[in-house]
Amino acid sequence: MAKICYAVAGEGRGHATRVRAMVEALRPHHQVVIFAADDAHGLLSQAYAGTEVVVRRIPCLRHGYDAAGRLRLGLTAWRALPFLLNVPGYLRSLLGEVERLSPDLVITDFEPLLPWVAQRLGIPFMSLDHQRFLTECDLSLLPGHLRRSARLLSLVVRCLYSGQKITVISSFFALPLKPSAKRVLQVGVLLRPELEHLQVQRGEHLVAYFRRPPSPELLEKLAQSGRSIRIYGAGVRQRQGGLQFLPLSEVGFAHDLASCAGLVATAGNQVVGEAVAFGKPVLALPEAGNMEQAINAFFVEACGVGRAIPYQHLEPWHVRELERFCAPQAPPKVALLGNGAPAALAAVEWALAGTTKLRPTPSGLRRPLPRPSPAGARP
Repeated sequence: MAKICYAVAGEGRGHATRVRAMVEALRPHHQVVIFAADDAHGLLSQAYAGTEVVVRRIPCLRHGYDAAGRLRLGLTAWRALPFLLNVPGYLRSLLGEVERLSPDLVITDFEPLLPWVAQRLGIPFMSLDHQRFLTECDLSLLPGHLRRSARLLSLVVRCLYSGQKITVISSFFALPLKPSAKRVLQVGVLLRPELEHLQVQRGEHLVAYFRRPPSPELLEKLAQSGRSIRIYGAGVRQRQGGLQFLPLSEVGFAHDLASCAGLVATAGNQVVGEAVAFGKPVLALPEAGNMEQAINAFFVEACGVGRAIPYQHLEPWHVRELERFCAPQAPPKVALLGNGAPAALAAVEWALAGTTKLRPTPSGLRRPLPRPSPAGARP
């Protein structure tokens, strides 16, 4: 049994959901200590309360949004200043804590502090997130404005950390790796174990998920569609026509997603990938100013799994006729990946083994790992 420190970025719930999938696979065989912040800490500390999995709180960077709900780079940079000024103190505290734990491996899901600590202590670490597709994958398929956004974002991603033993990229879409990519494995979205046992049905209701509370204007358009919509991420409140506002619940969301007619959501990689695993059409509403979500939204259409539209341009008929509106308009340009959890778990075991002889593979990673599962494979 190895000891693993698992660090996770705190903004949104996609990172935490991905970590949940991995920890559930790791905990029967290894001791896992999670370092999480904000949203991720809230979800994971509740999920593992009273278990052997320890969840510790750490500070994190957060996006900056203006009064209209648009993500602003300048505001994000301004909000990052207090975090950056306190980084030396954060690192001193974490150095002592991680040194006492003496882990065999550190895994980071887009969290920058633990990788630095691991390198300082000589502990191997690996990267397992979605965002590294911006640095390791060939994005020539993107239109010009999104390629420019990707280049800008890739600079930020590169600045967070480097020196990982292996990079695992979890995405619902499959892209070729750059020739420069070394020890990189691309896998599908990491599906939570509870999804494996759900029966997929085609009901009449839609499921909506929002990372931040949606505007009253957006909710009014959803209500005007006349559809029955079960909404997560908007808080609990009274019904608004066919809109039912539900508390955040992993189990409840999974059951509603498995039985729905389609998903309306911000263009997060994890939630889109879970819908794709169930064969549900996706109406993606990328957050204004969120370049990563704009890129994910492009791949929703390129993979033929739905449509993407800025939420400001959403009309009630887009939701009312979601199944028709989201039907593929052309043959898919990009392939889908299935459940990435088995291959990601094998990558962790490879990183722990450390001495396994490596050999070239078509994925671009020199490792004896199973191939990622194809699209449509059940979790």
